[in-house]
Amino acid sequence: MPFATTRRALARAGLLGAAATLATPAVFRAQAQGQVRLTLGHNAAPGNPRSIAADRFAAVLKERSNGRIDVRVAGNSQLGDDLAMLTSLRTGTLDLSVNSQGPSSALVPEMAALGLPFLFASNAAAYRVVDGPVGQELARKLEASGLVTLGWWDNGLRHITNSRRPINRPDDLRGMKIRTPADPATIDTFQALGAATQQINFSELYVALQQGVVDGQENPLANIHSSKLYEVSRFISLTAHKWESTPFYASRIAWARLSAADRELVREAAKQGEALNRQAMQDSDTTLLREFRANANVQVNEADKDAFRAATAGVLDRWEQKPFGAFVRQVRQAAAA
Repeated sequence: MPFATTRRALARAGLLGAAATLATPAVFRAQAQGQVRLTLGHNAAPGNPRSIAADRFAAVLKERSNGRIDVRVAGNSQLGDDLAMLTSLRTGTLDLSVNSQGPSSALVPEMAALGLPFLFASNAAAYRVVDGPVGQELARKLEASGLVTLGWWDNGLRHITNSRRPINRPDDLRGMKIRTPADPATIDTFQALGAATQQINFSELYVALQQGVVDGQENPLANIHSSKLYEVSRFISLTAHKWESTPFYASRIAWARLSAADRELVREAAKQGEALNRQAMQDSDTTLLREFRANANVQVNEADKDAFRAATAGVLDRWEQKPFGAFVRQVRQAAAA
């Protein structure tokens, strides 16, 4: 079962979190004269909208606090994968993380509902949902798991890449091994399309594609570009089969150490980072699509989205039968509004 799998992975990540703690002691330090030092971890490569926005968050916070709040940004999975960073947040050994929707669903299963197939017509439609009552309810559930939600950043509309052939219709996926994140909705979607799914850490994905461990994967164009996945997965099929959030978390333990005034500064800086991230993700779709089409080593095709939508419609209906089916219906209704 996907939820059981992700929970086991989260438990294993506790060991990774402990190792990260030993490697980076005293992640949060409040010093004399009110100096505050925080560490923010994420898994994105340099140049990715997530990485750019995280750096901007740190710069804004330092400026707004007159240099008193200093954020060390550790990107590119320096502090472990997203599961490991979630564990570190919950134990208070990491202060902040621009994390991922799939791993977060191991803590709050409802999170995965945001990744149901063809739920959002656009990035803007997704923002309306996560910025409203749906996002507020998820934030309440996440806080009970030790996470303070500082915003819903954008991990983009996602497409399929692979090393074998263009994917025009669902049948083209049959027999393929596709890497998905540890996200139950994505796993169900690709299994409905006839693909075999495998969960591999994003930091290990390039090598997995290069060595043929999997035939393909799915990600937004920004991630495909910044992590150079197109070098080992040359067929880019524009399916836009799902949107995925990038939740920005603070450790509830670290949050409690901050003054009310500093919390407000952090929230303000996080909002600026969110705005930059969202705009950069949307801009990258236009810019990178043009670059990929001009690249002779890459083949881009428009997939038959209606065929993919029809093939995955049953996934949404089945998710309404889950224990949190009422929440799934709430998300679907909000997305359709």
